[in-house]
Amino acid sequence: MDTSLYFCAAGKLVNNKISWRGDSALGDGKEENLDLTKGMYDAGDLMKFGFPMAFTATILSWAILEYGDQMKQAKELDHIQESLKWITDYLINAHPSGNVLYIQVGDPELDHKCWERPEVMIERRPLIQVNTTYPGTDVAAETAAAMASASLVFRKKNSAYSKLLLKHAEQLFNFADTYRGTYSISIPGVQKYYNSTGYGDELLWAAAWLYHATGDHSYLTYVTVKNGNSFANWGMPTWFCWDNKLAGTQVLLSRVSFFGSKDILGAENIALQLYRKTAEAVLCGLLPNSRTPTSQRTDGGLIWVSEWNALQYSVASAFLSLVYSDYMQTSQTKTLYCNGELYQPNDLRKFALSQADYILGSNPMKMSYLVGYGSNYPQYVHHRGASIPRYANTGCSDGFKWLNSTDPNPNLAIGALVGGPFLNDTYSDSRNNSQQGEPTTYNSALIVGLLSGLITTSSVAQSFT
Repeated sequence: MDTSLYFCAAGKLVNNKISWRGDSALGDGKEENLDLTKGMYDAGDLMKFGFPMAFTATILSWAILEYGDQMKQAKELDHIQESLKWITDYLINAHPSGNVLYIQVGDPELDHKCWERPEVMIERRPLIQVNTTYPGTDVAAETAAAMASASLVFRKKNSAYSKLLLKHAEQLFNFADTYRGTYSISIPGVQKYYNSTGYGDELLWAAAWLYHATGDHSYLTYVTVKNGNSFANWGMPTWFCWDNKLAGTQVLLSRVSFFGSKDILGAENIALQLYRKTAEAVLCGLLPNSRTPTSQRTDGGLIWVSEWNALQYSVASAFLSLVYSDYMQTSQTKTLYCNGELYQPNDLRKFALSQADYILGSNPMKMSYLVGYGSNYPQYVHHRGASIPRYANTGCSDGFKWLNSTDPNPNLAIGALVGGPFLNDTYSDSRNNSQQGEPTTYNSALIVGLLSGLITTSSVAQSFT
């Protein structure tokens, strides 16, 4: 399994390459006769939050679909696919019937009262679901996107598994669309952790992936003439992240515009052009020398939107920029128009590279934010398993001595991408500094995609199928 995610893996570990990790959460789902033992712990804690976990799977799938050849050259493709399947196995089991999706394992209030290795946790692990009474359109649609995109990844490798994923994706999308409601309104307890600001973006995102996975024109109609005006916010650039999929959807549908729009006519084609035009507005804002550069960046050149997990926006922006530049390169589209100025695919690639370089050490702190890379990287990562010695005999509360210890982490979470710097380009390497020092699975998925795409300049496949 890809070690950049394995430090967050739950369940009975297979081919475990990390000496300080072992089997954990082997009872998850038992109270409902479900096997929810797999999946990933969200970040430095021991929760399984379905919303960001599904987003992690979607991003991993997209990265594999675009840059799988580069991953194969680096001898990492099988590992990354294994990490993806570890999540999708969990998501399949979390969807036991058409209109029921389990979206959380564990109680965050209980979880945050403990500091312990996942292998020894004994506190109660309740299950939370969305259903027709308590709908969760956003989380159900994101899970549909994960299943649909992963079905493309496994289509040739494991056709039966691919078909199973696609079946779940279509069921989940129908559930999400039919019973509309924001999951964090249905389940207020998640608002402190992964509050959703709406579900329109996830519906478009899921339908876009289902169009790629099935070729069913009704999904294209869904994102264009049926729901584009309602949900797409054309002309309004946004930041791509676990809560807002619009910019990702715009780039993904630009792929259709670049490679598959010859037979798409009328209002649907106009809507596709609006998606592409909005994607380009996002990208023009990322280019530092354009006429419309975003001011949301540090003096060191990093895209910076929020003090909590700042790097998710930087690496997501870089990934989208890289993907779009490769679409341009492959389609022999020579220029990107930005308010009267023309840019080339290589300008987008240079921006993506600048963000990767910053993350890997070319920054005012002269440190790598990717644990294990370079000679200077965070030593006090906010991660339970990494912070506690493997053979320490601790329970729930007495483990806090390891959180508060002044010693560096005894275990190295290689591949973890921490939250990153503040707006002034500074970073405080403290285990209690979760704003800056907590790694997340979706950060890891995005950096896998970005670095895989930057390995070499090459054409992307014009069709995922």
